[in-house]
Amino acid sequence: MRIATYNINGVKARLPRLLEWLDETRPKVACLQEVKSQDAGFPAEEFEKIGYKAIWHGQKSFNGVAILADGVEPVETQRGLPGDPEDEQARYLEADVNGVRIACIYLPNGNPLPGPKFDYKIAWMKRLRARMQELSALEIPCAIVGDYNVIPEDDDVWASKAMESDALMQPESRDAYARLLADGWTDAVRTLNPRGGVWTYWDYQAGAWQRDHGFRIDHLLLTPELADRMTAVGVDREYRGREKASDHTPVWVEISTP
Repeated sequence: MRIATYNINGVKARLPRLLEWLDETRPKVACLQEVKSQDAGFPAEEFEKIGYKAIWHGQKSFNGVAILADGVEPVETQRGLPGDPEDEQARYLEADVNGVRIACIYLPNGNPLPGPKFDYKIAWMKRLRARMQELSALEIPCAIVGDYNVIPEDDDVWASKAMESDALMQPESRDAYARLLADGWTDAVRTLNPRGGVWTYWDYQAGAWQRDHGFRIDHLLLTPELADRMTAVGVDREYRGREKASDHTPVWVEISTP
């Protein structure tokens, strides 16, 4: 069972690339971020044509998350991150697929800082930790995947000096991410690539893709019940280099049948 995450940066703008990736790699579950589509405009019928069922949590022009499952209907368990009833941003969606609880997240970027956007990011991460603790307590196979907008370590970026003033690398951001791992969650990509040097994002500016100036912000965190079944992880790097690609590329983990 392959679980993948992909910040698509506009589901309509990148639809040909997205369908191409789904058809060529066939992940069992694909979690999408930055869908940038209202619920009514989400192109679910296009995914159904190639065998994927979908649930989504949309928002006009910004944010938005979706969970696609190959041949099965995702059973929604949570829409929106608990903890702040006034938060209307579409950044969290959770569902059960084939006996695995999967949450798709688009964590706030936090720039510019200091300021309200960074404060919102850190508050959101605290709420995320609370939800993840609730899920941990269930002792079920669970994956929290998506664009975390956190560069966890210096070897997760092409040049740490270049990003040191960015919200993605602030001590508060890194500490909040480290606390998730300290709670018992496994960073799938880091576990099988302990030396770092794996990128999932390359900016559109300054020839970042051509110069391989990337960093890792798309993560798959697993409960012990699921981490024990992890057999492989990968980054579908080539898709970043295709025409009209997202600035992120797909990341996935392979899970064995229990």
